[in-house]
Amino acid sequence: MAEKIDKEQVKKVAKLSRLELQESEIEEFTGQLEAILEYVEKMNELDTENIKPLAHCLPVSNVFRDDVVKESLGTEKTLANAPKKDEMYFLVPKILDDNSGA
Repeated sequence: MAEKIDKEQVKKVAKLSRLELQESEIEEFTGQLEAILEYVEKMNELDTENIKPLAHCLPVSNVFRDDVVKESLGTEKTLANAPKKDEMYFLVPKILDDNSGA
């Protein structure tokens, strides 16, 4: 059987997920994660030798719609709810510095 989940592992996952958990939550999640792993471990007992791999349990197919050309919104409507704008353009924060290597 798989190794048990302990509080330290739950704390580590919480830290990596940037979650601040109370001690009671750590206890609760430790038990829940252990139950999930036990359930998944039971699935290893199933005989899947003659089972074909599948991506989805239901028959799924893509449904495409025809592309229809429509009139655009126009500049005024497009910029109507923009937090910052400059005449015909969106204003966005600068994300590249001047030392881009070019």
